[in-house]
Amino acid sequence: MRPRDAASIILLDRSTARIRVLVGKRSSAHVFMPDVFVFPGGRRDPRDHALPYSGDLHPVVLAKLVRSASRPLTAAGARALALAAIRELREETGLNFGVESAQAPDLSLLRFVARAVTPPGRVRRYDTRFFSCFADEAGIDPNRIVDSDELLELQWLDINDYSSLNMAPITRMVLEDVTKFMIGGRSLQFESPVRQYFERRGIFTRGFL
Repeated sequence: MRPRDAASIILLDRSTARIRVLVGKRSSAHVFMPDVFVFPGGRRDPRDHALPYSGDLHPVVLAKLVRSASRPLTAAGARALALAAIRELREETGLNFGVESAQAPDLSLLRFVARAVTPPGRVRRYDTRFFSCFADEAGIDPNRIVDSDELLELQWLDINDYSSLNMAPITRMVLEDVTKFMIGGRSLQFESPVRQYFERRGIFTRGFL
């Protein structure tokens, strides 16, 4: 089964003394990873190519996205992945990039931090790119999160204290690595390393792009 392109967003809130990350629990009705806490995200949709945006991806981010693809990926395809992550954020949490809901999102705020490919033999397979952004940069009010049919029990979680949650292993690994990349604990460079997680010939690899 060929993995489907997907995107996820690691939204960080630094308005408090300790940085928090937004997570929610997938519904038990999901076939893929039910009842576990994950970042907002989902499969790239064909219509994501046509979604408007107000600012383009950072050149370094765009180059890394194109290079990360197992199959040829155009700049438009890379933007569609970023737009898919933002669309999923809105659909699953009610949060919009920008002060106004009608405002086109600024893709230049997104960092590309990780890529994970679901191992063979799973009921669903995805090639997921993980983007990261700070809520204050995107004009997002952390208090406006709303549960949806896709994600329940939405919460802002201390990035250094999440052991009590039933979190998907890949979500836990990505969060651990992104936390290590943060400069001074409250910033993240666009040139930060991109982690890759995949399985080849039965061996799990946690490497770099």
